[in-house]
Amino acid sequence: MATTDVSEASGTGGEPPIQWKRINALVAGQGASMGGDFILLIAMGWTAIQLGGAGAVTTLMLAATIPRALMLIFGGAVADRFGPRHVLLRTNSARLVLLAVGTVVVHSSQSLAPLVVISLLDGLLFGLASPSAGSVIPHLATHDQLPRANSLYAMVTRIAPIIGSPLGAWMIASGELWRALLVATVTCAISLGTLFVVTKGMEPPERTPGGRSLVRSSGDGLRLLVSHPRLRWTFVAALCLDMAFGWPIDVALPLLVQENGWGVHAIGVIIASFSTGALVSSALGAFLAHRIPLVVRFVVSGGGIAVGILLMALMPSVLTLAVTGAAVGLMTGLNGPAIVTVYQQAAPQGRMGAALATLTLASIGVGPISIALFGGLSLVIGLKLTWLVCGTVALVAPVAAVLALRHPVQEPVADAGAREEPVPSPENTDAHVSPAPASDTAPASVAVSASSSASAELPQPREKVASPVL
Repeated sequence: MATTDVSEASGTGGEPPIQWKRINALVAGQGASMGGDFILLIAMGWTAIQLGGAGAVTTLMLAATIPRALMLIFGGAVADRFGPRHVLLRTNSARLVLLAVGTVVVHSSQSLAPLVVISLLDGLLFGLASPSAGSVIPHLATHDQLPRANSLYAMVTRIAPIIGSPLGAWMIASGELWRALLVATVTCAISLGTLFVVTKGMEPPERTPGGRSLVRSSGDGLRLLVSHPRLRWTFVAALCLDMAFGWPIDVALPLLVQENGWGVHAIGVIIASFSTGALVSSALGAFLAHRIPLVVRFVVSGGGIAVGILLMALMPSVLTLAVTGAAVGLMTGLNGPAIVTVYQQAAPQGRMGAALATLTLASIGVGPISIALFGGLSLVIGLKLTWLVCGTVALVAPVAAVLALRHPVQEPVADAGAREEPVPSPENTDAHVSPAPASDTAPASVAVSASSSASAELPQPREKVASPVL
């Protein structure tokens, strides 16, 4: 896959429709960084338990997640104002310094306070950088090749916890926390180096005199949901799936296993089956996503996830539940990258960061809401009935996906309303209109069939590169 060379011209001066070298470098760097993050997550969590029990772990998690969510609100506006390269290089450099200093401090101090400070600052930097990271890949792959790039990225995000989590457990069991911090520092340095290469040549947008403040621009993501039906319904599909999936996997699955007397090993088997299915379909998507119709990746897979969630509540054995979980994982590996791809294609280029920030914030924030809502409901109507309610909520996702595909991708000119509240600059808008007029239009039929790469392409200058996190 990494060696696949697409020779077709993209319409922007002969540039290939997908830049595999840069995408592979980006994915490798982010994969190393995410692996280090999971090593650090497990090591810090276990250390917090030893220092203060459950209360310490809760404090540590809140110190990371709350600042991350708050900074996501501004991270999208910052990405659109200064450009992904400017933001990513600075946030990763700051994180490198943070982890290096943290390694030294933790080596000489065994207390909870340094861990809380590290988690808090790391969460701030992650929230600030996440929308910028999500806006890089669309500049490295055109519309019909974008699903492959997103699937490859999704595959790495699946592999990172599989490798990083056991390594983190092994490192903290056989050593001390500072060693895990040192590994995370090294992986962060690798990520910084790859980002420097991948984003080379990407210039920040031109500043418009008298433009809006970052605080005002931070609401662009919500404004886009109001004015862009395709974005709005895609957001609803993602929100329903996240809402329906949070409580069953995080809370209900262990309770279901305990209720049936299957033993704790069953949880590992079921989750491993789900992860394997998701990993396989993500890998398949990296090769063939551009040949699979969008309606299959987006609508059919969403329906499959919903039906799978319903069936999981009714399975009579570990084997059948694991097989169903694997099938749900297969659907998830197709659906997740499809949602990100549709969102990236539908978002105006000048406000890509704001759009992705809203999607990421919803994904992060809906987990606790799902657990609280369905957890309370389960106390009233029982475990299995609540699980079935979750599956019913998930059924909204394919309906929303159909509604999203009924609305064409709006042309850059259609986003002219932004000029009343200028976000990037008129020059940035012109840069997307002038290179190839034929590629400015991406109707819904193109997105669904992926049959016309020329008309679905993202217009951009030849040297401008820029990408999601999850």
